[in-house]
Amino acid sequence: MKFDIEKKKRPYEINITDEAFRLARIFAKKIYDELGKFIYSAVLFGSTTTEAEHKYDVDILIIIDDVHIQLTPEFLESYKIIVEKIIASIDIRIHIQTMKLGSFWEFIRAGDPVAINILRSGIALIDYGFFEPLQHLLRQGRIRPSLESIYNYYTMAPKSLENSKRHILAAFIDLYWAVIDASHAALMCLNITPPSPDHVGDMLRDHMVKKRLLKAKYVKYVNEFYYISKKISHREIAYISGKDYDEYLKKATELVNVLKKFIEKKENMV
Repeated sequence: MKFDIEKKKRPYEINITDEAFRLARIFAKKIYDELGKFIYSAVLFGSTTTEAEHKYDVDILIIIDDVHIQLTPEFLESYKIIVEKIIASIDIRIHIQTMKLGSFWEFIRAGDPVAINILRSGIALIDYGFFEPLQHLLRQGRIRPSLESIYNYYTMAPKSLENSKRHILAAFIDLYWAVIDASHAALMCLNITPPSPDHVGDMLRDHMVKKRLLKAKYVKYVNEFYYISKKISHREIAYISGKDYDEYLKKATELVNVLKKFIEKKENMV
């Protein structure tokens, strides 16, 4: 009995002439020639597969077989060296992510968003009947996130919000040290030994403001930065708004630039 067999079409189109895809194919061939069936899948993913113009890394996920093969420390070290060598021989834009087969399967089973996104847009370069069947299941709606995965990602959100607040506080401390360092440099230009941060404002007032080398408002800036930094270190201030940070950035930048001009002027006079 004869009948026509129609192969399923890919849900995405591959531009064979695309530079990123060409580089990925070259890498896949070389890594397969070196390691063979140690490589269970190699997948091109990220913006390379979703954007018309590729200006950044060529992202490739390599899934190594830890189910059938014992991955010794010696193998993993050799694998790392081989990957780096192949990248150097092709193009440094190639960026490799490596995952064990068991770990990737666990991520898919849990419906992890990162793994699902790789499945959704990834293009298999090497595959032993693992990656593309999973893509097929995803398109059929048969891979769904687990309750555990949902909970894990939900609990990450508040932590990320708290981290963002800490990042702003850390950024303010960087501004504080920019102000102190610039002030120290200006005082050193006047042959004055740099004082401790709590005395910087007084020293600027005595040696620069009174001699009309610096406006009085900048001493207020220095003292303000010192006061707030102490409040942060003593945990009396736990949050700085983005609006307030922008204002502090403006003040710190203004002061640093003013002191920079003063220092450059003094250097030219020497």
